[in-house]
Amino acid sequence: MSNSSSISHFLLLPLADTRQLQLLHFCLFLGISLAALLANGLIISAVACSHHLHTPMFFFLLNLALTDLGCLCTTVPKAMHNSLWDTRNISYAGCAAQIFFFLFFISDELFLLTIMCYNRYVSICKPLHYGTLLGSRVCAYMAAAAWASGFLYSLLHTANTFSLPLCHGNALGQFFCEVPHILKLSCSKSYLREIWLLAVSVCLGFGCFVFIVFSYLQIFRAVLRIPSEQGRHKAFSTCLPHLVVLSLFISTGTFANLKPRSVSFPSLDLSLSVLYSVVPSALNPLIYSLRNQELKAAVWRLMAGGFQKH
Repeated sequence: MSNSSSISHFLLLPLADTRQLQLLHFCLFLGISLAALLANGLIISAVACSHHLHTPMFFFLLNLALTDLGCLCTTVPKAMHNSLWDTRNISYAGCAAQIFFFLFFISDELFLLTIMCYNRYVSICKPLHYGTLLGSRVCAYMAAAAWASGFLYSLLHTANTFSLPLCHGNALGQFFCEVPHILKLSCSKSYLREIWLLAVSVCLGFGCFVFIVFSYLQIFRAVLRIPSEQGRHKAFSTCLPHLVVLSLFISTGTFANLKPRSVSFPSLDLSLSVLYSVVPSALNPLIYSLRNQELKAAVWRLMAGGFQKH
């Protein structure tokens, strides 16, 4: 038996049991990371360098790209390192930092996706009021509120989680540090305080999801009134992938954090965690950004300019 003061490191769940599969997971995560880094880097550079993209929609896309990079850089590099070197260790301070930054970026991503849905709702359903409801100052305030809320949320969870005494070893059933798996090591009834915080977080996430679904229902009603079949097809092909990825992100994250311990298996936990911590961040550039013609044109101009310099 040990307590949190004597724990210097935690043991993470290995991605695979055999050396060959560990190297395969390393290569898979490396490919995902490089693709996401390239796509999000191009989005950030294109939006920052193209003045005609300085609009609310692309401003929020830039913020989303930053959170996607943050999510991947928080969890994937350590998992790749452990797979490559066949180790499971993460330091106590490293675990606390990983939880803080993961909660920071994942909560900020949810807030930004909600804001982006509101932006789409206003642009389609209330186009005459768009300039008033989403002026540059309002957009800056909304983005700042999303980042500040994510920071406070993650700071509260991290401080509360690591204030609990831990006496059930140091092995975590996850490939990165996560609050529910730290709570399983707690030997104090005060862990119920963190469970209540998690429940409030899930309610907040569900509230964002309900708002998004309601907004999309209004958007779909407006789209169905578009006389052009091509216009309706374009609107649906844009909105439906957003809703699918968002549903995947929220449903898997909610189930992973609220499922009973009786249905907790390493393979299930690993699959769920990849679905809500890695997949959405890797798909967001394609779903939200690189299918946009204006942004694609700006990316091509940026790449062409880079090639010409060389």
